[in-house]
Amino acid sequence: QRTQNQQHQRRSGNLSDSFPSGDEDNTFTGNVDNEINGNWISAPTGSIHEARLKAKVKRRLRKNSSRDSGRGDSLSDTGDVVRSVVPPTSPKGKLLNRRSRMGKGRGLPKKGGAGGKGVWGTPGQVYDEDKVDVKDPNYDAEQENCVYETVVLPLDEETFEKTVTPIVQEYFEHGDANEVAELLAELNLGSMRGDVPMLAVSLALEAKASHRELTSCLLSELCGCVLTADDVEASFHKLLKELPDLVLDTPGAPQMLGQFIARAVADNILPKSFIDGYKGRVDCEYARAALDRAAVLLRMSRWTGLRIDSLWGSGGGQRPVNQLIKEVNLLLKEYLLSGDTVEAERCLRELEVPHFHHEFVYEAVIMVLESKGNRTLQMILQLLKSLCASTVITVDQLRRGFERVYVDMADLSIDVPCAYSLLEKFVEQSFDTGVIDKKLRDLCPCR
Repeated sequence: QRTQNQQHQRRSGNLSDSFPSGDEDNTFTGNVDNEINGNWISAPTGSIHEARLKAKVKRRLRKNSSRDSGRGDSLSDTGDVVRSVVPPTSPKGKLLNRRSRMGKGRGLPKKGGAGGKGVWGTPGQVYDEDKVDVKDPNYDAEQENCVYETVVLPLDEETFEKTVTPIVQEYFEHGDANEVAELLAELNLGSMRGDVPMLAVSLALEAKASHRELTSCLLSELCGCVLTADDVEASFHKLLKELPDLVLDTPGAPQMLGQFIARAVADNILPKSFIDGYKGRVDCEYARAALDRAAVLLRMSRWTGLRIDSLWGSGGGQRPVNQLIKEVNLLLKEYLLSGDTVEAERCLRELEVPHFHHEFVYEAVIMVLESKGNRTLQMILQLLKSLCASTVITVDQLRRGFERVYVDMADLSIDVPCAYSLLEKFVEQSFDTGVIDKKLRDLCPCR
């Protein structure tokens, strides 16, 4: 810097010699440019210290220019930093200010709602079908005519039993054969298709009579849409071969299987020559008993008009109420003649109407009032006590049956004048034996 100043002084000396006037020397020498740190600063010749301060301030301004670019800072003649405030409405201030004017952005969606993760475009935008680029290096002309389908593997023996057994058991509850057909159609049964009737009959042998009736209806519905006549015939052939094993779990399997065969022939899902094909060629006594049972039933249907379609009887809840009432009355009358409590309990279970047991209690109490004898009272009381102890008749059904009698006492007393006294006697003895509770006894009406 000293060398540069000396050079400037030499230049000024040479220039002063060329000007004769002394005022012009003072004017020119008062505005000598001095270069400090690479910057030319207009200052008097002797004020080098002030030039250094100004250069230091300029370096500080350049360093903070990115942070304070919108403040409009400038340097005064004295070296002080002058901050000029830009009005907020000035367009220059808006351009220089990089911060958000709203604090959290302008509130507009990015790219008009078409951007962001998981976004396919603006709402309502329709994309055209992508065209195959023949020049694509991954292009394969053979893939254009390919048809992609879901392949369902065929079921093996173990998977078949685990899959179809719940379907059949659920069918025993709802009785909808169409739903079973839809579920089986979704499966790739393959070679196991012929085992569907065999599995259904095997499960029905261990179930109730109403379930066997549902199984016969199911086989008739499935034949034609899911199964073929050959599948049904092959299943019954396998059932006849496995009868020795089925008898171990179900002793009455030969007679039941014979009824299934007769029902299948009557429903035209088995050929009539099925039984004749086994004549003289059966070594197993169980298979011979099943075929004899089927032949007898078919012969009776031709000669006596036996309806094989109602061979198993209708299910409990599917029978009309009048028929159920008749069967309940027959059960009570048979019990009064035989006195066999175990047989009466078995017959009541076979009706399969646990929701209708209140009718059994109602008819039993009415029979006591109409008999006017102590023997009927004691036998009915013993029967109700046995059924309540074995939980065949629930407390709710028992209470409902007694309450129905209480409500109808006004009409019953017309036919039986001493009905009130007989009812009070029966209710007291029922309470003493523990058949009914105190609350139900107190509800007993009196004349």
